[in-house]
Amino acid sequence: MVYRLHCPYPNCPITFKSQHGCTYHVRAVHHGSFNHQPNPQDGQEYEDHHHWHSGSHDTGHGTPALLANDLGQVGQKKEHPHLTALPCDSDGHVCPPGVPPPPRAMAQQGDWHPFDSEVQFNLADLLYRRAELSNSNIDALLDLWARSMGNPAPFRSFKEMHAMIDSSELGDIPWECLRARFSGDVSVGESIPDWMQTDYEIWYRNPDAVVSTMLNSAAFAGQFDLRPYIDLDADGRRRWSNVMSGNMAWRQCANPNALGAMYCPIILGSDKTTVSVATGHVEYHPLYLSIGNVHNTVRRAHQWCSDPNCFPSHPSHTAFRTFKRQLYHSSIAAVLRPLCQGMHEPVVRRCPDGHFRRVIYDLVAFIADYPEQVMLTGLVQGWCPKCRSLPGSLDVYTGPRTARLVEGLTGLLDSKTLWKEYGIDDDVIPFTSDFPRADIHQMLSPDLLHQVIKGTFKDHLVEWVCNYLLAKNGERKANAILDDIDRRIAAVPPFPGLRRFPQGRRFKQWTGDDSKALMKVYVPAIIGYVPDEVIKCLSAFLDACYIARRQDIYSDTLDAFDAALHNFRELREVFRIPGVRPTGFSLPRQHAFFHYRRLIEDFGAPGGLCSSITESRHITAVKKPWRRSNKYNALGQMLLINQRLDKLAAMRSEFTARGMLPGGTGHSSDSTLAASVLGNSRQISDDEDDDCSPVQGQATLGRVKLAQTRARRYPRDIEALSLHIGTPGLHDMALECVADQLCQDANKLPPITGKISVFHSAVATFYAPSDPSGTHGMRRERIRSTPSWRGCGPRRDCAFVVEDETKPGMRGMTVVRVMVLFSFEYGNVHYPCALAHWFKRVRRDPVTGLWVVRPDITTGRRYQSILHLDTLLRGAHLIPVYGNKGLPLDFHYSYSLDAFDSFYVNKYIDHHANEIAF
Repeated sequence: MVYRLHCPYPNCPITFKSQHGCTYHVRAVHHGSFNHQPNPQDGQEYEDHHHWHSGSHDTGHGTPALLANDLGQVGQKKEHPHLTALPCDSDGHVCPPGVPPPPRAMAQQGDWHPFDSEVQFNLADLLYRRAELSNSNIDALLDLWARSMGNPAPFRSFKEMHAMIDSSELGDIPWECLRARFSGDVSVGESIPDWMQTDYEIWYRNPDAVVSTMLNSAAFAGQFDLRPYIDLDADGRRRWSNVMSGNMAWRQCANPNALGAMYCPIILGSDKTTVSVATGHVEYHPLYLSIGNVHNTVRRAHQWCSDPNCFPSHPSHTAFRTFKRQLYHSSIAAVLRPLCQGMHEPVVRRCPDGHFRRVIYDLVAFIADYPEQVMLTGLVQGWCPKCRSLPGSLDVYTGPRTARLVEGLTGLLDSKTLWKEYGIDDDVIPFTSDFPRADIHQMLSPDLLHQVIKGTFKDHLVEWVCNYLLAKNGERKANAILDDIDRRIAAVPPFPGLRRFPQGRRFKQWTGDDSKALMKVYVPAIIGYVPDEVIKCLSAFLDACYIARRQDIYSDTLDAFDAALHNFRELREVFRIPGVRPTGFSLPRQHAFFHYRRLIEDFGAPGGLCSSITESRHITAVKKPWRRSNKYNALGQMLLINQRLDKLAAMRSEFTARGMLPGGTGHSSDSTLAASVLGNSRQISDDEDDDCSPVQGQATLGRVKLAQTRARRYPRDIEALSLHIGTPGLHDMALECVADQLCQDANKLPPITGKISVFHSAVATFYAPSDPSGTHGMRRERIRSTPSWRGCGPRRDCAFVVEDETKPGMRGMTVVRVMVLFSFEYGNVHYPCALAHWFKRVRRDPVTGLWVVRPDITTGRRYQSILHLDTLLRGAHLIPVYGNKGLPLDFHYSYSLDAFDSFYVNKYIDHHANEIAF
């Protein structure tokens, strides 16, 4: 019998022999509005014809369900043609076009309910959320308040304060509990293990209520996608950024019941965390939930729901490990069951713009590290959860792994064959089997933190370099080299947000932030001690890594990613020697990196779906509440703490929306259900310890602005200042700066007579969505020029100066070192300036790919001039070219910019620098 594929469109009689023919017909005739998923009776097994590592992707991969010539005008979004997110009333009836949204119920301004006043609310927020005072300390403070003021304190005791917080209806999604117990056979007459008689508690919040709260958040307006879309820039390049720009969201919108509805992709994340080793490895297994409609920058601001679960450990019982894995899946399925109705039929929900819409839910992505992925997919350790490549030869691609394939194999083969030949543990039934259109293998998203940053870089490459030095030099010489590499890392000049390594990279406990910081400075530190092939290998990996970590990824960017990854794959062969990697590179986490092109096309920029987000939530959702509990039966206390934090954050958001609190001045919220992202913003302050931070507000062109407070003990006259800082000709240089601004001859201008103000720092604010930034992608960094920094000598930072805007990257820029920051008035105009020493570009190093600069020496002195701050783009980071000599044991990083003759322009210091300093 010959099976035929039928066109998925109603009333279309065409049939096909292959899936390829059906797909082509849908795209050409029906404009690809639906993606046909073959049914079992079609007699065809769904196969993803992925061109492994070739960089060649057909239209179905890059632009799903649309022909390139059907995208219309470039520079615009092509939104999904059927999930149109039409506004409706609260009963689901579609509204006529142009009808405004119904007003939101809002209390009158000045109503601080359940608190009596602004003072009461802010005091509760300060004591409970920000200061995290203990109950006894709260009572002591309230008692001192009452005695010193002669009037009653805002609260009589901590109990009254807690009761007021608990009485708020804002953020009030109650915790619910599921209980589970082993239900298998228990042998009579044998000793029954404790775990078979134990009730296990799974605490959760109703996910439908959680999603409804997120959808109803007015703070997400402007940072929220109503429909899946395909984005083309003005040059016709496809752009991937947020989840709704990916192929997965478009591909999943095949539910015929959802026409006219809004698509709401559900994103899950899970990762075990340990809160105490001393008390017996107390572990919690939180499950986090978010939605894909909000932009990545909002999701990175930690807008998640969390469900902490606690599982004990019984490592000696194989049966318990099987029970634990299945309990894990059954718990997730039970927790998510309230979403099922909205997966089959649209449900009416209010959206950030105030309109009601019919919403269809869908499980789209799951964030997890490799051990978690193994448990989620029911695989054997060493196998890839995304494809069928064998554990010993992961570089050989043998096709995708799908839920349909696993289900078919499980029905045909015995457990031993499944385990040995396909890596399938058939004792586990994935939770996705309970939900429509959910395939756990397709849902697994890229994990930059564990697969790339901590996995490939820290656990593999850094370790391989150490082993390479040992294999080539012997233990004694290799240790001396490693000691000098550590001194080089410690000698790196400071930069905003750069974590310092006083002892280099030799410390026991690594965090994700440690790995990210080492990536920024590692390559220049090992130059001269390893062959060029090793440097090129690490540089190729870093290039691919930084491309994958961008917020906006284009089609040609993916080609550059493929090229860098291909180079890395070839260059890593230098480590295939005894003592390093004689058996090759069949490593699951490294192998996962080679799936990234497809995963980026499916899910958008990986930074929006990274386990670094869920790991940061461990701190607020699990670790801090644990430390605030009495450590005995702590879970209930932790849930109550989180509940109160949610209420305080929701109230702060509500009061801010009413105008009762200033917007954008809050602090980072511990809430998992915060209705506003304003709590993650920070004002530009004059705090000298505040090196860098996200900035809230709309994306704008960047600027550099002097600090708010001038430095003391400096002359106010420009000639006196010239003598004070030992810089002759300061007045003439300042007059040249004015002449450049006025486009006049400096010789014809009158002298500067106004008072001079000196500053120790300036703040650069710029659009950098790939770095930790505000919800609109804005970030700020401080450029410092101070004679004393933390008691360790002067700090004079460097900055980029744009010389020619028509030339790309470093070809149109140069680097200066900011020696003095000052301002003066001239002709009733304020001039913020910087006295700068110039560097000149030497070459682009062919091994590292980094630009090399040297101080610009003129007549035996460094060339210097005064620049208006408008000419500065942002801070720059230089790392010395260390050469072949070792550093002195007492060398301090404050000397680095003066002690060396040439420097690398560090394009790895952050993502924005990586995008401009090429």
